[in-house]
Amino acid sequence: VPAGTPEGSGHQDPRGGQRESFGAGLKRALLTGVSYMIPFVAGGGLLIALGFLLGGYDITDVADDILGTNTLFNLPAGGLGAYLGAVAFKIGSLSMGFLVPALAGYIAYAYADRPGIAPGFTAGAVAGFMGAGFLGGIVGGVIAGLASRWISSWNVPKWARGLMPVVIVPLLGSIIASGLMFLFLGGPIARLTDALNLFLSSMSGTGAALLGLILGLMMAFDLGGPVNKVAYAFAVAGLGTGSLENPAPWMIMAAVMAAGMVPPLAMALATLIAPKLFSPAERENGKAAWLLGAAFISEGAIPFAAADPLRVIPASMVGAGITGSMVMAFDVVSQAPHGGIFVFFAMQGSWPMFLVSTVLGTIVSGLLVVGLKKYVRKGAPVKTEVAA
Repeated sequence: VPAGTPEGSGHQDPRGGQRESFGAGLKRALLTGVSYMIPFVAGGGLLIALGFLLGGYDITDVADDILGTNTLFNLPAGGLGAYLGAVAFKIGSLSMGFLVPALAGYIAYAYADRPGIAPGFTAGAVAGFMGAGFLGGIVGGVIAGLASRWISSWNVPKWARGLMPVVIVPLLGSIIASGLMFLFLGGPIARLTDALNLFLSSMSGTGAALLGLILGLMMAFDLGGPVNKVAYAFAVAGLGTGSLENPAPWMIMAAVMAAGMVPPLAMALATLIAPKLFSPAERENGKAAWLLGAAFISEGAIPFAAADPLRVIPASMVGAGITGSMVMAFDVVSQAPHGGIFVFFAMQGSWPMFLVSTVLGTIVSGLLVVGLKKYVRKGAPVKTEVAA
């Protein structure tokens, strides 16, 4: 079950069945939405990157023409590679098109269970249509979820109860959430989204490096938790707006991915250079962490952080922050949202600096965690004197 997925009613705290605060509910809903959105993004992004690899970087302009006039038995001028590249690119683009609707739909699901999915997806589609993007999907999903939960709580006649989850709640929830997006909220959120994209596009030099530093720190802060997911969702939300003329969103994606690789790689390195500082189980986890880190699975560092959070997490944050900052400073780009070093083909000519930045951050974090474990006592008792 994806992290943050509600186990029961969307308006109750799954831990104790008690009504939760608005802030706690919003946090849980966002985690649920992002968790369900990631498979669309990961699969779609990797297919888009594969499309570039097979069909070249002009595949964005010719994919529709190739698929509209050619088949596997009537190949275009570019041959089989161009055709398969167009197929992969189009499938990936269609998958990425579900990013905002899936986010909004499962945010609404977290609040209202299954009756909230249709209003949420609809509100997310409206957000995409109006150019409100990722921010609009969040707002639309929250409204759809709250509206659906409220409608579901109505005391209706017995004959209407069967219609509530399949007709009445989806209909009225969609009208309320999507209507508010069309009439009042979509336009201002779209302008805010455009301003944010313009700001990101204008970032260079010190500003870009600072953004990479912040994103790197966030990626290592909780290793797959809420802060990590916010940084990752921020990166993938901009993938669709990236281009050769505006590579800033792709740079952000590269910074987030490289920074997320550092913690598990650093723990693997630390267990290699100082095995006596780690338990047998941690040394075994360190062997697996090499592959997990290389594939951009930050959760590979969780066993180490759970056993020693006050030393592992700060050390991971330092290296990840350095890596994120370097990736942005060197204008490294990634058109793939996942995969680590295995999607180097989606990084155009900048992938060597991606590797250099990741290796440097890994070395810094690995040495730092070894130093902290060796010279900083864990849970040192505090001596107190009792007055006579």
